[in-house]
Amino acid sequence: MKVKRSERLIDMTYYLLENPHTLIPLTLFAKRYNSAKSSISEDLTIAKNTFAKRGLGFLETVPGAAGGVRYIPKMEKEAVEAFIQELCDELNHSKRLLPGGYVYLSDMLGEPKWLRKIGRAIASLYVDKEVDSVMTVATKGVPIAQAVASYLNVPFVIVRRDSKVTEGSTVSINYVSGSSSDRVEKMELSRRSLEMGSKVVIVDDFLKGGGTVNGMISLIEEFNSEVVGATVIAENIFKGERSVSDYTSLLKVDKVHTQERTIEVVPGDFIDKL
Repeated sequence: MKVKRSERLIDMTYYLLENPHTLIPLTLFAKRYNSAKSSISEDLTIAKNTFAKRGLGFLETVPGAAGGVRYIPKMEKEAVEAFIQELCDELNHSKRLLPGGYVYLSDMLGEPKWLRKIGRAIASLYVDKEVDSVMTVATKGVPIAQAVASYLNVPFVIVRRDSKVTEGSTVSINYVSGSSSDRVEKMELSRRSLEMGSKVVIVDDFLKGGGTVNGMISLIEEFNSEVVGATVIAENIFKGERSVSDYTSLLKVDKVHTQERTIEVVPGDFIDKL
């Protein structure tokens, strides 16, 4: 049965949004809606223009018999800048100041509305790069990695500090925490979690000395894989030398006044990297 154009446009848009970075042949839509390819092409032009106008990303068309259309979710730089400022306004409250100058983020990382925007913003930085997987450590970085991976449409892997019997054989490394205590800690990853030669994006919630991120970099090297980039939600004030330098941050804790219990959070260098 032939599908009405209005219904076809809604269903097609939903299908594209649910399958980002996936090349979809026009024949799939033609059979799905019992419509000619020319009609499908016209519908895709409408969707493409609307996505671009609303800042939802863009549609990439691939010509030829093996071609099709691919939806690339991406936030415009102006939208990312406005969102990061919104994050700063939300975090610039004394109630969020924790011992050690850390910022309380748990409530925001449990809110879908914040996670979706964070995931979309970080994924926007890597849309033009080849990514096979997103990695994080088993703490509050897990929901961030899941959000980023959903927009890049790749798996996410979780590094643990202690292995589970259900993980099977693992690869483990020792790393220096990077904090003032310089503790030596251990992290592990299941051998089945990451393919050899993968291209990996690292994400985490907070960075101070950089030990955790540096540990994940070392673990990725054990899999003969490549680090595409590392992004954290917020970086803290750190007087010493960080064990990692090549990273981006959405936010930066600029000033902490312990006695007055005030904190100042400003945009990080993420916007400059877009």
